[in-house]
Amino acid sequence: MPLSAAVLQTLQTIVGDTGFITDKTLIAPYLVESRKKFESTCDLLIKPANAQEVAAVLAICNDNNISVTPQGGNTGHCGGAVAQGGVLINLSRLNKIHRLDPLNATITVEAGCILSDIQKKCDEAGFLFPLSLASEGSCQIGGNLSTNAGGIQVLRYGNMRDLTFGLEVALPDGQIWNGLRALRKDNTGYDLKHLFIGAEGTLGIITKATLKLFPKPKDKATAFLACASPEHLMEIFASLRDDFGDDLSAFELIPRFGLDLVLSHMDGARDPFDRSHDCYGVIELSTPRKNAKLKENLESALHGLFETGFLQDVVIAQNLSQAENFWSLRENMSEAQKREGGSIKHDVSVPLSKISEFLSETRHMITQMMPDARICAFGHIGDGNIHFNISQPVDMDKKVFLTHWEDFNDVVHEMAEKFGGSFSAEHGIGLLKIREMETFRGGAELDMMRNIKNALDPNKIMNPGKVL
Repeated sequence: MPLSAAVLQTLQTIVGDTGFITDKTLIAPYLVESRKKFESTCDLLIKPANAQEVAAVLAICNDNNISVTPQGGNTGHCGGAVAQGGVLINLSRLNKIHRLDPLNATITVEAGCILSDIQKKCDEAGFLFPLSLASEGSCQIGGNLSTNAGGIQVLRYGNMRDLTFGLEVALPDGQIWNGLRALRKDNTGYDLKHLFIGAEGTLGIITKATLKLFPKPKDKATAFLACASPEHLMEIFASLRDDFGDDLSAFELIPRFGLDLVLSHMDGARDPFDRSHDCYGVIELSTPRKNAKLKENLESALHGLFETGFLQDVVIAQNLSQAENFWSLRENMSEAQKREGGSIKHDVSVPLSKISEFLSETRHMITQMMPDARICAFGHIGDGNIHFNISQPVDMDKKVFLTHWEDFNDVVHEMAEKFGGSFSAEHGIGLLKIREMETFRGGAELDMMRNIKNALDPNKIMNPGKVL
């Protein structure tokens, strides 16, 4: 039902004219969903300027049973920021970096800060904030927290849960929980921040965060590998992990089809090798130690892998530009697949020991269903996160292909669970994977989640229809 005049006037008083938007033309850009799979609508767009305004808006909405959809940079893939009526709260005005504490190696930021701005601030101070995503130039840290984002350096640094010391959260009843503790040891009952990290705004709205920083790497080595199969790539990974330990900061899988897509659709992309291979890897070593001679040590380690037969070819980046070119081949794969036509995408994880088997069996099952389907399975193989994507057959209509979305989802997600994995690794649940939550996380697990939701948001105003 439409918002009453009294409610509208109260909300406008809270956030002022700048933060109160009813013009449909101005609202329209905030309703665009990245995959165009869901339709987003809202009665009102609110852009609060601080946590107090967020909390006050929530209190009014809670008292009047008005649904609230929190939104960051709106770069998600699962419909988590899709509004279904009610009030859409966009946090882009909460964009202040409050404090970088060099000795404690922490930074405190507001939820609307762009990820790349945080990275730049830390870099200028001689630190590394290691979360790195393709969307880092537009995604906001609040959204990264709400989806427990991962990215290419989870292998060494972990995901957002591992990178967060404390949070400030506006609760549905209008209270503000100040949990901005920059402590490495704090054993005072339940660790409440983990309720909100990964909750996709269904329990409250994160307004600030205190994040963990690391020494900036002083030595790096990047290489592009070629081998015959994912099995061989996993052998290479295991060997390099033994040789370099935590210095192995990223290890990515690229299939030949994925590389072909990037070479076909992205300007300036070049094949690092003179001949084709079935499977590729991009790896990065990094260390804060000076004169670690990572490049020389990597060359020695890779020489031994040639002798085992696991490694077919390799190029080690000789400068920053060449390293960036290697990473662009990996980072542009999703965009290249989009330009190729219809694609059905999955974000799953499996134990490292099951990756090869999962890829082989899932590929077999998909091609049994659709023989000409083109598999583009790539991702963060070092931490078990695979984006098992399927591109439409060359001669199939896109709309016809996309009608198989749920059929392919069932296969890929069931196979991930079969091998002890998860149907959602780093993109969240949103609207897209509600059915899978019922299928794979039912019983006591889902009951506990619902009990937490009922305790914190009894009127169920917070991002309704998402996650649960």
